[in-house]
Amino acid sequence: MSDATATLTRTVDGEVLPAPGFFALDPAHTHVGFCVRHMMIAKVRGRFSAFHGTLKVGDEPGDSEVEVTVDLASIDTKDPQRDAHLRSADFFDVENFPTMAFRSTRILSVDGDCFRLDGDLTLHGVTRPIALDVMFDGVGTAADGGQRMGFSASGQIDREAFGLTWNQALETGGVLVGKLIRIDIEAELVRQ
Repeated sequence: MSDATATLTRTVDGEVLPAPGFFALDPAHTHVGFCVRHMMIAKVRGRFSAFHGTLKVGDEPGDSEVEVTVDLASIDTKDPQRDAHLRSADFFDVENFPTMAFRSTRILSVDGDCFRLDGDLTLHGVTRPIALDVMFDGVGTAADGGQRMGFSASGQIDREAFGLTWNQALETGGVLVGKLIRIDIEAELVRQ
């Protein structure tokens, strides 16, 4: 490990972790995406392009905190008509609920650079617990000298638990939109 990398990390219980400090999401290098079943036969993927978030890496890993807010109007599924429907009162109702927010409640080490991030997700005026599987992807120094780190995270929510219940029955059986939403995040953060 080089001296530069050593100043960005520390070893806790034999695991290499980021050094304590405050970090902010870099939107240009972060992906906040999702996947949902469509017509019970395929999957639709989408992403949100506007969001901000912070990570406080604590002296003890369990003392770390994450907060993220997503602008729901920034949804992009590569279909403008579908995106407009998702922004409508049938789904997100962005006029009344413009954002989705996550706030961590607990971080647990699972194995090596894998963690479980528990938190509260607020969507459509409803707050529910969610668990994310997180992998610490590493740290580095950018060309401008800024310290950066990467994480990957994934999880799943039941959209109906947040009051997003719109659907359409299919003549062949089943429904148009699945109720389980897969969340996938690739995050790059900059030390503040």
